[in-house]
Amino acid sequence: MSWKITAHAPREMVQAALVAHEDVWDWDPAIVIAGSEIAEERPLDWKLEAWLPRRPTRQDKAAVAGLFAHGAPALEVEKLPDTDWLVASQNLTQPIRAGRFHIHTPDFPPVDEAGVRDLLIPASQAFGTGQHETTAGCLAMLTLMKREGVVARNIADIGTGTGLLALAAMDMWPRALALASDIDAVCTQVVEHNAQANGFAMGGAPGQLVMTVAEGCDSPLIQSRAPYDLVIANILAGPLIQLAPDFARICAPGGHLLLAGLLETQEKAVRGAAFRAGFRLARRAVNGDWSILWLRRRSAR
Repeated sequence: MSWKITAHAPREMVQAALVAHEDVWDWDPAIVIAGSEIAEERPLDWKLEAWLPRRPTRQDKAAVAGLFAHGAPALEVEKLPDTDWLVASQNLTQPIRAGRFHIHTPDFPPVDEAGVRDLLIPASQAFGTGQHETTAGCLAMLTLMKREGVVARNIADIGTGTGLLALAAMDMWPRALALASDIDAVCTQVVEHNAQANGFAMGGAPGQLVMTVAEGCDSPLIQSRAPYDLVIANILAGPLIQLAPDFARICAPGGHLLLAGLLETQEKAVRGAAFRAGFRLARRAVNGDWSILWLRRRSAR
């Protein structure tokens, strides 16, 4: 059984609630939340949705309501059909064009255009089909990096989800060593399937992708393959701040760090943590309400 709690509120309130969620250290991981606008023509009217694998208890509803600092809006509770809500929400997602990439699910045909790389990313139990502004922004930033002469021989995608960004980086630098990691073990099968579907080989050799399950950078495999010329992390602002010193330890002097998953309002804190860890800003972009940061680690003197 799946249930959903929905709260309708102005955009600023929902975004503040999402930020507050990151600071709740004892949040029940069974409750998955997201915020989005109600309709494209109503960009200021948002909703916060919380999905649960059980009927919401009084404590569950209090936890969701507690994310709103100045009083929660009315909470709507509904039982959902017996289906995977994430897969269902992605089944009919429209294809996107980001940088040199065209991303689509099996519901839509590929494109055959010069200079465009077509990537098939099915709906799955992992985050990252390219629809979210952060993922699309990373694809565009990777395209810019390549165009501006970045050379990556060793790549790590931390918090890979579907593996999309790792595969895109491999397409940009096909001879590079590539590693993808995620805290969720379900991502291993998802990444392997997506690599095969798009003609990428799994393995530890140049031009191949190796997958590992790890929390942040805490993995012997991640550590042993460092330092990396390019580290990608499209996760959340809180973990990005916490992991900044770890990124510095695995990123080569002069190497590149691509960060996303942070709201523009959170950019100052993330950039501050990265600066203290030894990175400087190379470029930034904003896609919707989300910032995408390209940083470089200072070279050792």
